[in-house]
Amino acid sequence: MTHANAPLTPTGRLRMVHRHLNDGIPQAHVAAEFRVARPTVATWVARYRAEGEAGLQDRSCRPRRSPAQLDPTLVTQILTLRRECKWSARRIHHHLVSEGHQLCLRTVGRWLHRLDISRLPDLAPTGEDLRQRPQKITARAPGHMVHLDVKKIGRIPDGGGWRAHGRDSENARAAKRGTGRRVGYTYLHSAIDGYTRLAYTEALEDERTVTTIGFFCRARAFFAAHGIRIDRVVTDNGNNYRAADFTAKVVSLGGRHHRIRPYTPRHNGKIERYNRLMVDEVLYARPYTSETARREALAVWVNHYNYHRPHTSCGNAPPASLVPARVNNVMTSYT
Repeated sequence: MTHANAPLTPTGRLRMVHRHLNDGIPQAHVAAEFRVARPTVATWVARYRAEGEAGLQDRSCRPRRSPAQLDPTLVTQILTLRRECKWSARRIHHHLVSEGHQLCLRTVGRWLHRLDISRLPDLAPTGEDLRQRPQKITARAPGHMVHLDVKKIGRIPDGGGWRAHGRDSENARAAKRGTGRRVGYTYLHSAIDGYTRLAYTEALEDERTVTTIGFFCRARAFFAAHGIRIDRVVTDNGNNYRAADFTAKVVSLGGRHHRIRPYTPRHNGKIERYNRLMVDEVLYARPYTSETARREALAVWVNHYNYHRPHTSCGNAPPASLVPARVNNVMTSYT
C-alpha cells in the first residue's frame, strides 16, 4: 500500500493543486516540478474546483455499467450446486452449459473464489478437509485394474424411515416395528475399471464369499460385453475377499487378485471415490419410501454415471466413451 504522504496521493495532489491555484504557477511548470504530464495537473485541478478536497481521493475503477456481468440467478445456481452437491467448477460449468447458459469455465471458478467456497474445506461446517487423497495408481489399459468393494447401508423399511418422517417420529417407529424385527442392511457390491471408470453395481442381501463370487462373475460378463477383459482385481482385506475360493475363482478366469495394504483404503481410492459419489448423488440425496424405490433410483444413477455423466479423468466425457466396444446410451441388462 502506498504511503499516505507519497507524491500524487491525496496529500501530494492537494499540494500540486495549491501550487497552481494559490501560488499562480502555470500548469506546465507545476507538471515539470512534480514530474507528471500537464493533463494530469489539469485533471486534478478540475476535480478540486468541482468537488473540493473530496475530489482528490482515489476512485474505484469499476465501470458504472457491466452489461456482461453474470446473472444473479446464475450465481445462485453456482452457489447451490457447490454447497449442496459439492460439485467441482468443471462439473458445474458442464451442467449449466447443458441447460443452455452461456458462460465459460473460468467464470465459474472466479465466482467460487469470490463466494469463498473454492476449497472443499470451506464447505464443511467444522472446516475439516473433505478431500480423499488416494495414492495415484495408473491403469495402463481397460481391464488392467478392476477395483471391487462393498458398501454397507441401512435398509429402508416400507413407508420410509427416519429420513422421510423425521427422527423419533411415530411413523418412523411404526415402520421399524412393521416386520417385528430389525430392518437390516443392504450390501452394495461394486466394480469399477481403473482406466475407463466404467462401473457395475448390484444391491445384494449379504457379503458372503459365495455372494461375492457370483457378483464378480456377473461383473466380468458386464465388462466383457463392453470389450473389457479383466487382468487384475484389486480389493481390500474383507473376509469375502480374503477367502481362498474367491481368489481361486479370479485365477481360474484368467485374472490376478491383489489385496491392498491393511487399513489403507486410499490404495483402492477409485472405488472408494465411486462409493462417495453414490452416497452424495443418489443414496442419501433424497428420502425414499422403500428399499425398492432406492434400488430403482440406484440402477438409474449407475446407468447415468456410465453413459451420460461427465468424468474429469475421461476428458469430461462419460466413462462409456473410453470402452473398446461402444454401446448405446440405454439401460443394458447388466446395469
